[in-house]
Amino acid sequence: MTTTTQAYLGVDLGSTTAKAVVIDESGTILAASTVAMGAVSRAGMRRAVDEALSAAGLSAADLAGTVSTGYGRRLVPGAQRSFTEITCHARGTSAMVPGCRLVIDIGGQDSKAITVDDHGMVQEFAMNDRCASGTGRFYEVLAQAIEVPLEEVGELALQGSNDLEISTMCATFAETEIVSLLARDAPIADIAASVHRAIASRTLALVAQVGRHTPVVLTGGVARNPAAVEFLARALDTGVLVPEHPQITGAYGAALLARDAGRRGRQVMDDVAGADDLFPRPPETHSCGSCDGTSSTGAVALGLPVRLGG
Repeated sequence: MTTTTQAYLGVDLGSTTAKAVVIDESGTILAASTVAMGAVSRAGMRRAVDEALSAAGLSAADLAGTVSTGYGRRLVPGAQRSFTEITCHARGTSAMVPGCRLVIDIGGQDSKAITVDDHGMVQEFAMNDRCASGTGRFYEVLAQAIEVPLEEVGELALQGSNDLEISTMCATFAETEIVSLLARDAPIADIAASVHRAIASRTLALVAQVGRHTPVVLTGGVARNPAAVEFLARALDTGVLVPEHPQITGAYGAALLARDAGRRGRQVMDDVAGADDLFPRPPETHSCGSCDGTSSTGAVALGLPVRLGG
């Protein structure tokens, strides 16, 4: 494809999936790819990038800039600059859902609560990155224990009516507790609902560190789980919005940051002292150091243009 406009690439190499987004100068998504191939997988990252570029009809040589983010952001070849997930998720989500004030991102191994201002810039954030409590990993443990496919756990949880006690939020020991409930012949729908309710409560504690703001947007792979959205909305006592493509918000934000640098007529810079003056940095960091527990593949390619703000 011969392009008449600049194209930019954002890559989010996360703990369990790799996401790549190609945009044009207007911020329109030309193509995107999400690949799950193991922990911080370079192969997954390369596949996601290749799929996104191919769907956009581009090669790496056609790109005007590339920005990386995520756990493996330093491993992305060709990226002129890397940013934290906090900055990129805030940027991408605000463009996908204009006016959002609170972004809750639940990934495979961590969860984040980010407040943003009128311009989509980070105001404050909190992270739970010390354990798998309240993350995608916890849902995987549930699915394995009750022997239900992960993609069906959400619908099952919505059928549960009884609130069972889930005393631990530690993913390491959660399976033992779930097995104990199964041994007492507790309905699996009630178990699924109770686990979702407990995770929502855990997320509420994370939100308390940055304050409740609305509108609320949920991103990450967990956002595709209808019960996760429903129980979080109940815990927050407000509606929870989900972008059309909730897993690619970080990669989209990275692509927008690459585009923003291009608009300034400046090269997207490497991570060196002074480089962050190009873009705002989160003013304050909170880390969830306490734990209320007992101890501290597939691919989807999106080839159709999507018009988004930003």
